[in-house]
Amino acid sequence: MTPDAISTAQPLRGQKALVTGASSGIGRAVAIALGRAGADVLVNYVSSAPAAEATVGEIRRLGTRALAYKADVSREAEVEGMLQYMLGELGKIDILIANAGLQQDAPIEDMTLAQWNKGLSVNLTGQFLCARAAAREFRRRGVVEAISCAAGKIICMSSVHQVIPWAGHCNYAASKGGVHLLMRSLAQELAPHRIRVNAIAPGAIRTAINRPAWDSKAAYERLMRLVPYGRIGEPEDVARAAVWLASDASDYVVGSTLYIDGGMALYPCFADNG
Repeated sequence: MTPDAISTAQPLRGQKALVTGASSGIGRAVAIALGRAGADVLVNYVSSAPAAEATVGEIRRLGTRALAYKADVSREAEVEGMLQYMLGELGKIDILIANAGLQQDAPIEDMTLAQWNKGLSVNLTGQFLCARAAAREFRRRGVVEAISCAAGKIICMSSVHQVIPWAGHCNYAASKGGVHLLMRSLAQELAPHRIRVNAIAPGAIRTAINRPAWDSKAAYERLMRLVPYGRIGEPEDVARAAVWLASDASDYVVGSTLYIDGGMALYPCFADNG
């Protein structure tokens, strides 16, 4: 299959995707968008089974298969079990969206070792474990031209805070900085095997995790000082980018980070010479 032959309606038809942290927020939107693009989707979650099943229901209504699976991505055995379940139920994996993440915020003098370790274990180690499991399967299977130009696609969900320091959130920023070089190193290592690894770095997105930053007029106005484009992002903004990166339309994109941030990473406070 060549990029010219891609179906514009369902560019992921026949492919199987794993989306971690897909019961809410960005992960939910990405999982639904992949289903709309034709992929069957395994919806990973760690706490809310009803929310995960709601995501599954939305995908099934689009006409593709979807299943929910509970696993903590920071635990090696659970990640390996999740992949084996996916292979057993869906037959293969073509796309990994390593999205699961969390915040454990505190000023540095108050941050506990448990908070530091939790942030790193889920946000960074979780991406490593999922990428390793997917890469092993991609390499074992190789390219199936009738499905995709690539043997597999890995998309790491990072953040603008892989480059923007964030006082009071040092564990989160450190984990996303780690994701940045994890992604680039994986891309370098896996590209010769026709495995494409890229990342998405969202900025301010309207999700529950950052509700205090947008759910009042005053908070929204403060937030917009950081967003040159003048609006908050929606989960669907990220989801559309994920579909493109997972499709053969982006077949020559390797080791890149796509910032979905309305210009936040442009450091708007320097727009008037600082």
